[in-house]
Amino acid sequence: MSLKIFEIDSTLRGCEGQIWDRVNGYRWWKNELTEKEGGMEEFAEGYKIFGFNRVEDGYIYREWLPNAKQVFLIGEFNGWQNNLPLTNEGFGRWMVKLPDKADGSPFIPHASQLKVRLEANDGAWHDRVPAWTKLAWQDNKTMLFNGVFWEPPDEQRFSFQHARPQKPENLKIYEAHVGMGSVEPKVATYVEFADNVLPRIKRMGYNCVQLMAIAEHAHYGCFGYHVTSFFAPASRSGTPEELKYLVDTAHGLGIHVLMDLVHAHASSNTLDGIAQMDGTDHCYTHGGPKGHHSQWDSKIFNYLKYEVLRFLLSNIKWWLEEYQFDGFRFDGITSMLYHSHGIGKGYTGGYHEYFGPDADIDTHIYLMLANDLIHSLVPSALSVAEDVSGMPTIGLPVEYGGFGFDYRLGMAIPDMFIKLLKEVGDEGWDVGHICYTLTNRRHLEKVVAYAESHDQAIVGDKTLAFWLMDAAMYTDMSLVQNPQHTMPVDRGLALHKMIRLLVLGLGGEGYLNFIGNEFGHPEWVDFPRADNGWSHHHCRRRFDLAEDELLRYKFFQNFDELMNALENRFKWLGSAHQYVTLKHTDDKVIVFERGDMLFVFNFHPNNSFEGYQLGSMWNEPMRTVLDTDEGRFGGHCRLEYGHANPFPPLHGHHNRNHSVKMYLPARTAQVLVRDSLLQGGVRIWMDDTFLVQNGLESTEGLKLALQIWKDGKQEMMDFDFDPAGCVELGLNFDATFKITSPAGEDLPCKASKDGFYRVYFPGDYSVCSLGYLQNGQPLLESAEGAVAEPAEAAEAVGA
Repeated sequence: MSLKIFEIDSTLRGCEGQIWDRVNGYRWWKNELTEKEGGMEEFAEGYKIFGFNRVEDGYIYREWLPNAKQVFLIGEFNGWQNNLPLTNEGFGRWMVKLPDKADGSPFIPHASQLKVRLEANDGAWHDRVPAWTKLAWQDNKTMLFNGVFWEPPDEQRFSFQHARPQKPENLKIYEAHVGMGSVEPKVATYVEFADNVLPRIKRMGYNCVQLMAIAEHAHYGCFGYHVTSFFAPASRSGTPEELKYLVDTAHGLGIHVLMDLVHAHASSNTLDGIAQMDGTDHCYTHGGPKGHHSQWDSKIFNYLKYEVLRFLLSNIKWWLEEYQFDGFRFDGITSMLYHSHGIGKGYTGGYHEYFGPDADIDTHIYLMLANDLIHSLVPSALSVAEDVSGMPTIGLPVEYGGFGFDYRLGMAIPDMFIKLLKEVGDEGWDVGHICYTLTNRRHLEKVVAYAESHDQAIVGDKTLAFWLMDAAMYTDMSLVQNPQHTMPVDRGLALHKMIRLLVLGLGGEGYLNFIGNEFGHPEWVDFPRADNGWSHHHCRRRFDLAEDELLRYKFFQNFDELMNALENRFKWLGSAHQYVTLKHTDDKVIVFERGDMLFVFNFHPNNSFEGYQLGSMWNEPMRTVLDTDEGRFGGHCRLEYGHANPFPPLHGHHNRNHSVKMYLPARTAQVLVRDSLLQGGVRIWMDDTFLVQNGLESTEGLKLALQIWKDGKQEMMDFDFDPAGCVELGLNFDATFKITSPAGEDLPCKASKDGFYRVYFPGDYSVCSLGYLQNGQPLLESAEGAVAEPAEAAEAVGA
């Protein structure tokens, strides 16, 4: 029996033996878990066996400690004394029954701190944080973490209100760290992030937030990579209930929530982590040198050890079900794939580098099982692989013989741009090499492209904005002190916009931005540490700079918002059509088609071109819908003609059947679309459920108040909704408006900073049930009561 991956890539047959080893290993484990556990989903409910679990008249606490001679549960509830022993159940399991008190309250009070104390078989005593603890708090005296008995009364438990969003066809990820998500120099909370940052993410047009450093980690400065408690959310930012509030708020805004999942290794901490949990070096991890990561000073899991596999798969199910996460970014996959952890390796694409004695088949099997579990539990869930090696088949389905990830990160892209900015002058940029790097993707394996991520923002590296403008980021950004752009800022602003648009247009099937980089954040990320006086000054995000009308950071942010809005309107990320028409090294011009769009870039630092002929597949007039030189983006307004006047189709050119002639100023980019796709103007539809939630039975009496400018003054023009619940504005440009009730009250606009809805491009938009805009007409109910798909997939456009 063959595998689909061999049909997709026949050269893999040269590595068929090892590929079958992992596939057969995966199938064996699936059968084994079905026979012994009732299936993988049941097996992945270890949190219903271990840790604290409610029974009829109390709680049972259970821990896996195979090397223990005797075990005690200690904590605030018993003065940290050895007076509550656990019973050995066999197979390394220890348990104790904790009966309720006479008044029905738990034996251990809610929010009490505790640990498990064990005597190992060698006679040594160890205090450990329970491996399955749902929360851990740091002791202010010892600075060590303790487990927390987190069992709030029913009235204090969070109840999710919003369903998961549909899986996005045009994935745009906003990568964020909750703790640094504040203007203030402090650790921000889950609630603050939910209330302040999520609406901003929605307004900027992202449909997914990727949260870093969620699982508890004793050292704040490790960026969450050295996890100490795998089932506990990071307590510096709040409680489990508050994290659930964050996730639910995101769902209410139509935003997917991915968690950065660190299963590549565990913290080497023994006093507040799971390393040496039972006093040996081989409880959850490999023993000896095999269990130690030399570069990260961390411990490596023994992935196919039975209880370790249960622990890790249960961890996945826990975050998906208890916290309603929508998937994971798997951190450090390269370290998992190879016995060498990729250390000292330079991967060039040869298959001998991926298949052979260095391949760690056990972890390959684990990753297949993990992805199978994720997609069986939540079909709309996403998994993203962070792999620098380029392992073939990592982005193909498990049933094909692949690893099962939905996306892989395009890690070569930021490396290329940083190398260009560090080592090559603008006049030396090889646009052919740039295009090759952006399009060098394996067939059918989707890529999340990005120009920069948190890796480039952390102290020791530089963001794109920093490489481009350096000290001018601090001295030349005031529109009052410098009414005209200085040369460093003019260059930096132009290239920052062009690079991000190029990556979004050509780099993959998904896109990622790190928090703050959308407006060229002027500072690096430096966590509090002894060398900086434990300061949070550089561990925050200065959103206030982007909102200041007197600073140039607003231009970066304005462009990012409209760039995403354009993609949300035309959704080229989900299109299979991609064709690079021109890569002219001397002119530094790049032209390509993606979906319905024609992208045109002139990276030349000096030369502008009049009447430049560009090949195109479309025999229709083409109109500019976005350009980097627009005044609202800090540009010089040299391309306004193409917005107002479509370019007529000409004869074939550059091996395309048709062409257009355009003006290409130096350091600018333009995006064009067929003029026919812009006809009909802006149409705003009202979702029936939005009406119901606001106490309205119909659109009768409802008004759309359009913001207009008349005689230099701002006025509001009212429009009535027709019986179908639609207002046809007929505008072929952006619209800013409010929705007012028959009583004259403004109805809510959740993702707006000023109460206004905004659309930037002609098309159909609906005010959805939760008070934000989405592309297309509203979801309709069929005769059978099922929800039918709208004319366009429901993706936010920003409000």
